[in-house]
Amino acid sequence: MFAVLHISDFTLHAVLRATPGLGSKQPVAVLAHDTTASSRSRALLLASNHSARALGITTGLTASQALARCAALRLLPASLAAEAEARATLLAAAFTLSPLVEATAPGTATADVTALAADQRLPALHRAVATLATLALPATAGLAATPLLALYAAHHVPPPFSSSPSVFAVTDARAFLAPLPLATAEPTPALAQILAGWGVHTLGDLTDLSRADITLRLGAAGAALWARAAGETTRPLHPVSPPREFSGTFAFEDAVETLEPLLFILRRLVDRLALELTAAGFVAEELSLALTLADESTHTRTFRLPEPSAAPDLLFRALHTHLESLHTPSPITALRLHVTPVRPLVRQHGLFDSTLRDPHGFSETLARAVAVVGSGRVGTPQLTDTHRPDAFALSPPASVVPPAAPPPLHAALGLPLRRFRPPLPANVELAGHAPTFLWCDYAQGPIASARGPWRGSGEWWETSRSWEREEWDVALTDGCGLYRLLRTPAGWFIEGEYD
Repeated sequence: MFAVLHISDFTLHAVLRATPGLGSKQPVAVLAHDTTASSRSRALLLASNHSARALGITTGLTASQALARCAALRLLPASLAAEAEARATLLAAAFTLSPLVEATAPGTATADVTALAADQRLPALHRAVATLATLALPATAGLAATPLLALYAAHHVPPPFSSSPSVFAVTDARAFLAPLPLATAEPTPALAQILAGWGVHTLGDLTDLSRADITLRLGAAGAALWARAAGETTRPLHPVSPPREFSGTFAFEDAVETLEPLLFILRRLVDRLALELTAAGFVAEELSLALTLADESTHTRTFRLPEPSAAPDLLFRALHTHLESLHTPSPITALRLHVTPVRPLVRQHGLFDSTLRDPHGFSETLARAVAVVGSGRVGTPQLTDTHRPDAFALSPPASVVPPAAPPPLHAALGLPLRRFRPPLPANVELAGHAPTFLWCDYAQGPIASARGPWRGSGEWWETSRSWEREEWDVALTDGCGLYRLLRTPAGWFIEGEYD
């Protein structure tokens, strides 16, 4: 069994899905490739949408003739980049049906679905067509015993006999083919003229004649036409390889200076890449975005996802958050998006482990915080391997929160120290090396008792990071307080107060 996905007016829909700001009722026509400004008025129309056709704007008119019929007509140049992206999207949808997919023609893909269970073929086709519709590529689908019959079914879906207006499965080939016009079998102009003279206008009219008589009168070309009209022609598929690298590129016709058109195209790429990942059984672990600027420089950024995913909304959200605060020195002329794939993570959490309910939402919130406070200032503090007090580094938050550590075997002894952050500057009077009097805005008075000093230093091998400190525990007279004094090269400080 074979399935065919077909997009009529492929060039038109490829350009429409890559052009933001078009209304659903706006008349639009697509001009020929490589149209220069001097020849634009004489360029021929390759395709037009329904609103334009309703105004008499059809294929073959020149741009000036079309504008004469509708001054509000939107003329868009055909885009090879848009067609390549649409073709990749169509193949991605076809790969969700089978690993054996053929790029039959622009806008047409054929898949061998023999290995798919019979009761799953039509539902899979419905899902593929619905997916393409959400990606702005309206498609029809046909299911039949041969690639040719499936192609006919995709081109001529008969609504009265199908459960869906866009999907049709051929069960009775003769009944399906009989009313189709003769042009469906693609006769040569000479054969079409001869058969029209015989009164043959449909495939059924041709197959009502015997194949032997047609061969006798029209030769081998007539016999081949009769076989195509009867749906008896079969052929092997020429499958394309599934994508081995999940990436997408797009070159803009005009340099982009605002965020909206960039996000519009980026969403198209994300949707297609997510579809390819799903068809291949992968999820995205990392995204790499490269923006080519008009001054020939490149802005690159890599996004490590908090949890591998193939959900297009989550992938797009990570890119959108970054681009919201991005300012480039010149307009953007092209972009490239690369996805690093991994197999879906299968993990069983511990009984008392707790995970983030929405790790991607949490990551987006952190990204917004980074955009406000700066890089390197958001994360989970971790103690560093040093004797320097309060030394820590920020690390990315863990997606799984382990259970709380058990309490220490031995309870803490001594008075708790309430630390001041930052330490309070103080003036200290010394007698020899010991402090004897303290005054600052927070506390002042003679020191009745002092214990210390406790000295520490480290990282002397790095001038910018070297440190040294001297600590004293002091008690003021008349029970006015117990404090920890800190002496550094910057002076004396009250580091904290004992409760």
